[in-house]
Amino acid sequence: MATAAVARIKDTVFEWEGKDKNGKVVRGEMRAGGEAMVSASLRRQGVMVNKVKKRRTSGGKSIKQKDIAIFTRQLSTMMRAGVPLIQSFDIVARGSTNPKLTRLLTDIRSDVETGTSLSAAFRKHPLYFDALYCNLVEAGEAGGILETLLDRLAIYQEKTMAIKAKIKSAMIYPIAVLVVAFVVLSVIMIFVIPAFEDVFKNFGADLPAPTLIVISISKIFVAYWYLIFGIIGGGVYFFLQSWKRSPKMQRYMDRLLLRIPVFGPLLNKTAIARWTRTLSTMFAAGVPLVEALDSVGGASGNAVFKDATDQIQKDVSTGSALTTSMQTTGVFPIMVIQMCAIGEESGSLDAMLGKAAEFYEDEVDEAVKGLSSLMEPIIIVILGTLIGGIVVSMYLPIFKLGQVV
Repeated sequence: MATAAVARIKDTVFEWEGKDKNGKVVRGEMRAGGEAMVSASLRRQGVMVNKVKKRRTSGGKSIKQKDIAIFTRQLSTMMRAGVPLIQSFDIVARGSTNPKLTRLLTDIRSDVETGTSLSAAFRKHPLYFDALYCNLVEAGEAGGILETLLDRLAIYQEKTMAIKAKIKSAMIYPIAVLVVAFVVLSVIMIFVIPAFEDVFKNFGADLPAPTLIVISISKIFVAYWYLIFGIIGGGVYFFLQSWKRSPKMQRYMDRLLLRIPVFGPLLNKTAIARWTRTLSTMFAAGVPLVEALDSVGGASGNAVFKDATDQIQKDVSTGSALTTSMQTTGVFPIMVIQMCAIGEESGSLDAMLGKAAEFYEDEVDEAVKGLSSLMEPIIIVILGTLIGGIVVSMYLPIFKLGQVV
């Protein structure tokens, strides 16, 4: 789950001024990765450049993983149809409704047009194109099968996003319900319970213990609601930031999440599916195993599998078999290890890893459906107990009202 710190890409355009072949002064704007690229592009057009000035631009929504996946699929489709690379970039850039994505693709196109390889152009934008993406593109360029590798990349991204979407859908529902429940309970404690307390003061009888407990909690909410909300909000924020930025925290939380009774098996299957899918894609592209393992660990999305992959990479680089190293880590199930062993023996490791990925992707699908069915009654019981307990505690004094009268 570790994330590398990368510099945010600046959205810029360059204003230029120069003279054409006839000596006439010409001006214009060009999006590019640097002033040198602008000058080189203009010289090829026969323009003698006098001045190039960078200008900041703004506007457009952020570029998401889905945008990159769609771009990869479109680029792959056009290259398979025989459209030249530069023209393909032009078509995709013009068809984009996101100005930031358009500028990004224009920058990459300018780099490629000036002689930079496509993989090197992608590496200049690590915020959007990770090491796995760039390595596969580089392998495609070296082997002359760029369109095939782009197609595999598109499939890989689509499957990865599908798994992420399923996990999010499984997590969002209980979290949203718990947040709404906390807000409702806060409203009851701050506004409703004090009204009941005023009524109970006129009863002239001792209140039951459950009612006194609820009223005491309500008084704490009324007196310190800003501290309660501030501590909870600040605690959640700092916890998430620590989880995101601290490698030790990431390892601890990733290990803990894998041990949670309900969510643990689902997250474990998700990590295995992404691990096998990534390694299958890299190996099928002809990337050497040791080099491919560089990207596999991070792509699994879990620090436990990242550490295991680092250990596997060390073992494989010293001559150990992949399956032997996988078994030593203790994080991979027997089925995956056996399928990898068959793949190594038969020379079809990528195919066997692909089958393992498909199996665990289906398992994630079923686990999400089962989890959704399981969480609904659990949440209903929890909320029913909380709300019902408060209601009963507030009506207990009313039941004793007859004794006072």
